[in-house]
Amino acid sequence: MPNFAIVVSFCLFIVSCVARPVVHISDLKKHAQQNKFITEAVHTFARTGDWLVIRGYNATDNLVSNITAIPISHVGVFDSESSTVIEAEGKGVHETSLDKFVNKSYRLLIIRPRWLQDTNRKKVISNTRKLIGKNYDFLGTIGFNYPDSYYCSELAVFIFKEWHSSKEKFPFVIKPGDLYLYGKILFDSLPRDEF
Repeated sequence: MPNFAIVVSFCLFIVSCVARPVVHISDLKKHAQQNKFITEAVHTFARTGDWLVIRGYNATDNLVSNITAIPISHVGVFDSESSTVIEAEGKGVHETSLDKFVNKSYRLLIIRPRWLQDTNRKKVISNTRKLIGKNYDFLGTIGFNYPDSYYCSELAVFIFKEWHSSKEKFPFVIKPGDLYLYGKILFDSLPRDEF
């Protein structure tokens, strides 16, 4: 039987969002046009606090999709005022420009979390910004949450904690591809090779 630490280390390596892209973009002009279309859709449909849920181009995106059997692999929280996305990746919780976030997405969905209201939008993004600089929750990706650390979909749900119903139960690992269960899909770009 393999050593538990070795197994955990291997699992953490393959599911963390830290790998380099494995899909090469062959048509940069088409990719740039698609970026423009997706970015315009985000500005049209998304509001501060919405989730931008993607399938990325990295090896870990492929692994997350294969392990979960869902063609979605990552999520960030949109801030419309700064046109940025706050996300948790292997380097921790950080802010990314919307342009960079869209560029790394093969597919993008906008999901409005069911807890998001006009009355709490500012508090939600404030909650999210307070977490910038926190560590990535490597153990959380396999069901062993480490306090004060976050993986992408854990962060997306955690920022709404004060608005969760006491009756709500969440799985040990919240998969990015299951976030539609906690909100409403407002836009789906579909995979890039389909448009």
